[in-house]
Amino acid sequence: MDENNKNFVVALVLSVAVFLVWNYFYVAPKQEKMRERQQAEALLKEKSSDPLTPKVDGKAVTPTTPGVIPTPVKAKSRVDALTDGERVKIDTPSISGSINLKGARIDDVLLKEHRQKVDKNSPPVALLSPAGSPHPYFADFGWSSADSGGVKLPSGETLWKKVSGDVLTPSTPVTLQYDAGNGVIFEREISIDDKYMFTITQRVNNEGSTALNLSAYGLIYRSNRPQSESFFISHEGAVGVFDGTLVEETYSTLVEDKRFDFKAKKGWLAIADKYWASALIPDNSRGFSASYIGNAVNNNDNYQANYLLDGVAINANSKAEVTTQFYAGAKRGELIETYADKYSIDMFTNLIDWGWFHFITKPMFKVLVYFYHLVGNFGLSILIVTILIKLALFPLANKSYKSMAQMKKMQPEMEKIRTRYKDDKMKQQTELMDLYKTHKINPLSGCWPVLVQIPIFFALYKVLYVTIEMRHAPFFGWVQDLSAPDPTSLFNLFGLIPIDLPQFLMIGIWPLIMGITMWVQMKLNPAPTDPVQAQIFTYMPIVFTFILAGFSAGLVIYWAWNNFLSICQQYYIMRRQGVEVKLLENMGLKKADDGKKSS
Repeated sequence: MDENNKNFVVALVLSVAVFLVWNYFYVAPKQEKMRERQQAEALLKEKSSDPLTPKVDGKAVTPTTPGVIPTPVKAKSRVDALTDGERVKIDTPSISGSINLKGARIDDVLLKEHRQKVDKNSPPVALLSPAGSPHPYFADFGWSSADSGGVKLPSGETLWKKVSGDVLTPSTPVTLQYDAGNGVIFEREISIDDKYMFTITQRVNNEGSTALNLSAYGLIYRSNRPQSESFFISHEGAVGVFDGTLVEETYSTLVEDKRFDFKAKKGWLAIADKYWASALIPDNSRGFSASYIGNAVNNNDNYQANYLLDGVAINANSKAEVTTQFYAGAKRGELIETYADKYSIDMFTNLIDWGWFHFITKPMFKVLVYFYHLVGNFGLSILIVTILIKLALFPLANKSYKSMAQMKKMQPEMEKIRTRYKDDKMKQQTELMDLYKTHKINPLSGCWPVLVQIPIFFALYKVLYVTIEMRHAPFFGWVQDLSAPDPTSLFNLFGLIPIDLPQFLMIGIWPLIMGITMWVQMKLNPAPTDPVQAQIFTYMPIVFTFILAGFSAGLVIYWAWNNFLSICQQYYIMRRQGVEVKLLENMGLKKADDGKKSS
């Protein structure tokens, strides 16, 4: 087998190996181990109801934070939990929900623009839920003090009084008040924009005779991790930036290691899932301590992210005020970037996990969104971006296809050398190398387009998988979600037979198109003389069809379209190089006629 074929086969085998190793030998075992560990933790973890409390200089402050609240054995439904106590309604173009006057918690957020399923009548995504519901997830704010001077600080049990604003909207903030006695009044003003950013302004009016030393805090608490299969594809769990350093801790790590503490002058902290996130952006004009905490209570995993600002002295007859931004919504790339600029939030775009190939994924995402705004369809945008990628790689591919065309023209000469020196492999290789030099053929050039495609492929996969913009984004016909696999299957005749199939048999129309285009493209290449290598080439498209069938439809569409463009480019170049392309014969669709020319 000549050097070009060997290297091309090596590149293809490496590509398949990447997918097989990643999916079957890494992801699947890791997920199984995670399930086993979760079961073991549920049995072995000591049931503890210790609150998760911010610390100052390593010493616990007065526990005014709610800490971990064990989920009741018989939790109420989310709807029933929302009926407990008086609430202030939230209504914006992007979210609906309410604020609980008990504790003044933001614990009810529904995302109007995002549905749980593709069906437009599906319920909206519920991001935050109150304590007492099956999966509590809320934000709380307040004040802590090592010595409150006898003043009862507001807590999660405090009933706040609404003094202005009946409904929280982008144009109408809500102001809540709590009279702690002794001349101390706490006030909390909550405002929101038309997307997902809350602004919480906390004020203390000390009309008493004693000075107060207080530290403002904010926290996010959630019980139970999300049901997701993306833990090894995109980061889920705690994420934040502290003085320019990115910190990421998974949900599993939080439960295992219990606590992570940081001290910073500026930054932010969040709990992020695949598509959704809640983030705290403290007042960066003051230093703060931050913590990520996790534990298991009553067989439920609990997580908390909190910050505690450096203390401030509030003398008698004086006031103090701190402001915090709180983000609760979808991880929309353009919006997060806008917030980063508007509020000077350092590295806030890292709320989205762009992966190892971030230098490719970020620009690719921006280009995809740009063309989406032009054509109104992300599927069409993928096709356009694929053309741009082909244009960018055109010189490299051209050189490769020219070399392959020359190799094909030299096939008869190569066969003669192999026959003449079939018993002397060393001499055979020397003669082949001399033939390459004489005709200026680079046997390695055929590998480069394939190898260059691998990081582009993974980068596009990352973009399709983690960006909310691709979720439930339709293409045409049966593809109504580019981020999900093709829903059709050859084995139930694409839906004509009403049977449910296991996932490995879900070989849809687009994976089949991808497999066919890959097969045609391989038939354009010089045929291997070695029978074993020929078998590898024959089965390679089938293997890739099964592997990619479970990937995002948008990714498979990209691969199929890229193959088609490569076929056109390669066919054109080979004809220009004077190579007779017997495509139908190579594909086995037409028998060669002796003495006749066929193409």
